[in-house]
Amino acid sequence: MSAPERIPPRGSLTEDSAVCELLAEGELTVRGRIREASNAVLHCAVELDGRSAACVYKPVAGERPLWDFPDGSLARREVAAYEISRATGWGLVPPTVLRDGPYGEGMCQLWIEADPSEELLALVEGEEPGEGWKAIGFAEVAGGGAALLVHADDQRLRRLAVLDAVINNADRKGGHLLPTVDGRLYVIDHGVTFNAEDKLRTLLWGWAAEPLTDEALEVLRRLSSDLDGDGALAARLSGLITFEELDALRTRVGGLLRTGRHPEPSGAWPAVPWPPV
Repeated sequence: MSAPERIPPRGSLTEDSAVCELLAEGELTVRGRIREASNAVLHCAVELDGRSAACVYKPVAGERPLWDFPDGSLARREVAAYEISRATGWGLVPPTVLRDGPYGEGMCQLWIEADPSEELLALVEGEEPGEGWKAIGFAEVAGGGAALLVHADDQRLRRLAVLDAVINNADRKGGHLLPTVDGRLYVIDHGVTFNAEDKLRTLLWGWAAEPLTDEALEVLRRLSSDLDGDGALAARLSGLITFEELDALRTRVGGLLRTGRHPEPSGAWPAVPWPPV
C-alpha cells in the first residue's frame, strides 16, 4: 500500500481550500499533547482519501476560562483570525477550521514546521537598534541588567503588525512566529483576539505611528468592503464572534484607514506581552 499523499503548506487559495477540506473532514488521530501550552493543544494526524497532514487540534473542552473573554470562545476566534488572514491575501495564519474531534468541538489547524535558524527577535546592547532592526523596548536580563529588545525590520512582520491591529490581538509573542525554510512566515495562537475593547498587546511596535504602506491601505480598503453589510466574510465571522465584536472589527479597520498610520500603545493596557517569547 502506497504512503498517503502529503498536502503542501499554503501557496494559493485553491490549496488553502484543499487543506481546509482535509482538516474539516479527515479522520483525526491524536499523536500527543503539547504540554507547554496554557490550554489543551493536541498534535494530530489527519487523513482523507489518501491525503494526510500533521495538524494541531485545540478542543473547546480544554480551554481555561478567561476573565475578559466568553467561556468556550477561543477556538472560534482562532478560526476568525484565519478568515481575516485569508481575506488579506497575506496568508499569515495557517489553514484553520472548526470541527468535531476526539474530545468534542475544537479548532484544527495545519501544523507548520518552523526554520529555527531564522532570527526575527533579538536582545542587543546599546540604546539604538542596528540596521535592519526595530526597537521594542528595554528588557531585564540575567544579572539585573537591561538590554534592548528588537524585532526585524521585515515586510512579513509589518504585514503582521497590521493584521494584529485589525484582529485586536491581545497576546502576540515571539513564540507565535513561525518562519519557514521557503521564506514564508506563519503565525499561530489567536484565541485572545477580536475583543470589543482595545487590548492590542504585541512585540511588533517598531512601526508605531509610522504611515501604513500603500499595500496595507489597499488591503484595509478591501477588508472594509468585505466586512460591509451582509457580505460573505461578515457572514462567516458572525458565526464565530459576537455582533459587538464584529462591529468593533469594522471600527478598527475604519480607524486604520482614517489615520493611515500604524497604531500606538494606548496606555490603558500593557503594550508588550510577558514573557515576550
